[in-house]
Amino acid sequence: MAPIGKIYSYPNNPRVAKALIAARYNGLEVEVPADFTMETFKSPENLKKFPLGKVPVFEGADGFQLFESSAIAYYVAAYKENTDLLGATAAERALVQQWILFADNEVNNNFSAWFGPLMGYQPYLKPSVDAAIEKVTFADICVATSLVGPYKMVFDKEFRAQYKNVNRYFNTLINQPHFKAVVGDIPLCETALKYTPPKKEKKPAAEQPKKEKKAEPKKEKKPEAAEEADEPKPEPKPKSALDLLPPSPFVMDAWKRMYSNNDTDVAMKWFWENHDPQGFSLWKVDYKYNDELTQTFMSNNLIGGFYARLERAHKYAFGSMIVRGTNNNNTISGYWLIRGQEVPFEIYDAADYESYNFTKVEPAQYEEKKKEIEDYMSWNFEDLADGKIFK
Repeated sequence: MAPIGKIYSYPNNPRVAKALIAARYNGLEVEVPADFTMETFKSPENLKKFPLGKVPVFEGADGFQLFESSAIAYYVAAYKENTDLLGATAAERALVQQWILFADNEVNNNFSAWFGPLMGYQPYLKPSVDAAIEKVTFADICVATSLVGPYKMVFDKEFRAQYKNVNRYFNTLINQPHFKAVVGDIPLCETALKYTPPKKEKKPAAEQPKKEKKAEPKKEKKPEAAEEADEPKPEPKPKSALDLLPPSPFVMDAWKRMYSNNDTDVAMKWFWENHDPQGFSLWKVDYKYNDELTQTFMSNNLIGGFYARLERAHKYAFGSMIVRGTNNNNTISGYWLIRGQEVPFEIYDAADYESYNFTKVEPAQYEEKKKEIEDYMSWNFEDLADGKIFK
């Protein structure tokens, strides 16, 4: 399909992302020239078409022109007849417009007021977001893309902890294929951006005649004590507290290879023969808010969002999480194998951790739980909708 037009803007502009995501949901193509520069954009020819000299701007294949990112994105969202993005009734269309305006007036403006002072402008105002999701609409696209910048730059872990519902909403959307194709993986802020005042330039001191320095006798170096020379260097600190645990005969990498390269029944037979209950523990994991889940693909995206925050846990954990049920009636649950006897920092430090219940399976329960554990590892359920493996 030929592009319906071009959007001119600098790279990775989140205000352009909402139009590109809407295009994907509608099966359309919009071109974004990779060689864009503001210098070339502000040529006399372009300023005749776009006299404000600001980006993004849109130029359709038929010559139609637009400025303002929400107007451009709305045009793309409405381009396809009978699109699902803008609502099916007057009430739904009004709600979509409500959240579009909310994204522009509340989120974008307040984020600019927050981000501005960090760059030397005005004091910030905290944005407030409280939205529930049932299906993806153009309003969701606008709100989520408005939050990309805050989540990357100023919404650190302490701040995010206050807005768990917003975190679930944001993570659900940005982990959908159409979003990821445009904005990619969004690294969550570790340390909020702080205001750093510009350094004042020191005025050069008046030049004065240089005085000749008298040569000073060189001081003899004292010989270093022998015990200091022989003192051993301190050992490097371990990267994780789990590295301090006693060695285990069970090798996590061997289990992951066995699981990946063999049928599940063969892998599970190997697992029970080699499992070390002193060095590793088994956990049943259940999502706390199953009653809020809607589309099964969105539930699976929640799992993907959780996994994305567990990069440091790959060495110490293996998990199988699945979505069971149908749209508007599904659950997220699974089983995890974890090094040690407690849920480690590498897992509970993740922003999504508080959305899950981790229940330890004691060795005395293994025989009772064995069939269920194997079913979760092999995804052996008639109501299976989707799932993901963490390894």
